Amino acid sequence: MKRILVGAMFAGLLALGWNWSSEAAEMVSGQGPYKFRVLYTSSILPAKAQEVLEKAHGGFAVDRRAGKGETFFALPGAGILRIGADLKTVELLDTDASMRDTNLHNSTLWFDRAGKGFLVFPGNQSNRVYTTTMDGKLLDTIEPPTDKVKFAEPKVATYFREGGPFVPTDVEYLDGTYYIATGYSKLDYVLMARVMGTSPFRTSWTRKAFGGKGEGVGQFGTGHGITVPPGKKRIDVADRPNAEIDRFTPAGKYIDTVKTPPGSFPCDIDYEGRFGVIGSLNHPDKTKGAPVYLLEGDKIVSTILPKEELGLEKFMHIHNATMRTIDGKIYLIVQAWNPGDFAILEQVTN
Repeated sequence: MKRILVGAMFAGLLALGWNWSSEAAEMVSGQGPYKFRVLYTSSILPAKAQEVLEKAHGGFAVDRRAGKGETFFALPGAGILRIGADLKTVELLDTDASMRDTNLHNSTLWFDRAGKGFLVFPGNQSNRVYTTTMDGKLLDTIEPPTDKVKFAEPKVATYFREGGPFVPTDVEYLDGTYYIATGYSKLDYVLMARVMGTSPFRTSWTRKAFGGKGEGVGQFGTGHGITVPPGKKRIDVADRPNAEIDRFTPAGKYIDTVKTPPGSFPCDIDYEGRFGVIGSLNHPDKTKGAPVYLLEGDKIVSTILPKEELGLEKFMHIHNATMRTIDGKIYLIVQAWNPGDFAILEQVTN
């Protein structure tokens, strides 16, 4: 009860124009050794990003190579942003207008055999997938499939033949293949495109697809986010309305499912070491702000409530979360949706 009253009081102070302060930084959320406080709010973002932040509807990609640590995301009307490895700075990258002025629904970073890095973004409004350099230079645009793509799955072939829209919600890369979720459409299959080369950059649709909208094993209510766990050859898809993470082989064969609390609507999952982090669109109790779930293995070990317990009033819905581990301490980078907001949370240690 005390925590609820403190949160309500803090929200009231924010409404009166009170500034973020050391008192607010003492508010914590989470359980056991995995409690978090607010380290940075959206005030750390460049002015142009702050102007369009309420439109935030995307996700993060982290450079997890040793000695690196930059994090990338995008905001419609601003473009691609890069968070410094020390989390203290956020830089707005020069972004091609075709990407800058549309919504990029998530972000993925991958590296070729030579160690060259590429960012890939699903344009859910523009119906395209974009690949850039790590500095934001546009290299490739995947257009919607046409009748020339002879999909092996009849439902997919019929869908595009009849003019169904290509609405990518997330993209992952594994062994030369893009895996593209399409959960914002009636299709809801994971499609595959082949990266044919990187100099010049070339992609081509394949005939393969898996999943599909439905209630059966390996099908989705909304296949929203898609993740390849580091060091694994596995495709994890966040099935939002069914509150689960479905796992597949690279060929699209169903493996198993990790459940999240009913009604939580997991948007995506991100992994680092033995931990996973899930940003949820809803709290199971719809009157409360959405949680971030921290998992160790496949078990939830901490539930963080940015709105209810950290005073971040715009975090009624969470669209994405990622994590960094710096000097043994966990940091969560979190994005709210409708209205959009941004925060970095820091693990509280004794």
